[in-house]
Amino acid sequence: MRRLALLLATAVYAVALVLAPTADASRFLRIGIYDDAEILFGNPDYVFPILQQMSTKLIRANLRWGGPNGVANTRPGNPSDPADPAYDWSAYDRTVLRGKAIGAEVMLSIVGTPSWANGGRPWNTAPTKAIDLRRFAVAAARRYNGTFVGPDGRLPAVRLWLAWNEPNNPVFLQPQYAQVGSRWVLQSAKDYARICDSIASGVKSIQRKARVACGVTAPRGNNNPTSNRPSSSPITFLRAMKAAGASGFDAYAHHPYYGTRNETPSTPPPQGARGQAATAVTLGNFEVLAKEVKRLYGNVRLWVTEYGYQTSPPDRLFGVTWANQANYMREAYLKLRANPKVDVFVWFLLRDEARLGGWQSGVYTRRYIRKDAREVFEQISSGRIR
Repeated sequence: MRRLALLLATAVYAVALVLAPTADASRFLRIGIYDDAEILFGNPDYVFPILQQMSTKLIRANLRWGGPNGVANTRPGNPSDPADPAYDWSAYDRTVLRGKAIGAEVMLSIVGTPSWANGGRPWNTAPTKAIDLRRFAVAAARRYNGTFVGPDGRLPAVRLWLAWNEPNNPVFLQPQYAQVGSRWVLQSAKDYARICDSIASGVKSIQRKARVACGVTAPRGNNNPTSNRPSSSPITFLRAMKAAGASGFDAYAHHPYYGTRNETPSTPPPQGARGQAATAVTLGNFEVLAKEVKRLYGNVRLWVTEYGYQTSPPDRLFGVTWANQANYMREAYLKLRANPKVDVFVWFLLRDEARLGGWQSGVYTRRYIRKDAREVFEQISSGRIR
């Protein structure tokens, strides 16, 4: 009998060794979903039950300071007070409350400048005075500190924050470059250093244990200030924001999207002109970014706060098959989980966008038909893929 017990114990131990994460694997990696159109501004009575069925534990949402759906498009009299009557938090209150109801934590990305804070320029222009953004971050951290009572009751705490979105992409931050005398400087990195510092210091002044990520970079850029669409590559931007003094954050966030539908999560991006090293940072060469972040910022964490594969149908130009989308989600998760510095993996989107020129990386079609990746998401989120 003792021999049988010993054999059973040995077998259980062997299985445990196989299933246990390696010493170098991330113990904290969580998968989440990001889809503002559905989660923030869709029908919550329809969307949140679906998120719950998918075992969703993490939701990313953009908290817009200004611009479309901005909280502060009217200038507040007391900008550090979340109860200032100029503020409209309704969509964000609803999201954090609904998230808590299904057991999902919400990560908020502060983005967009109201016109009163940047001299009447577009929302993707940095604020004239960094203190205005810091005061808004203070107000947001106060509202979502776990004790603030809103119109619908006490609001849940938000402990995960992002500073802006893809500041190396001119869609989200302009100008990318500025000419100083005869040379060009990466103005977006200088502006972003102030944005990063303002949000990180503002949030942490209220929530000492909150975690704030900066960077939030797009996967590629042309590093060409005279092009029709100037942008900067992730490593170039990272070095420039460091040189400009960006500091005070806990994690560096990045969006390591593929470049063509022939690339898997393990495929390195193509080399640059004349055989030069690739400037893009996808999941296939993610370790390049990880190494540079460590060199510049030490042991900050790494967050992948946007990732996905479009599908064909409907996108026959950039999309992969439904089966491959599911396989690549699984492969990406396991690749990131093998990196002990990565804590967050967010998939973009829940549901395909309506316009074909948009994104079709949802785990549901536009008609809310399940794709294969929907089941993989649930398996990962519920701990069945490890």
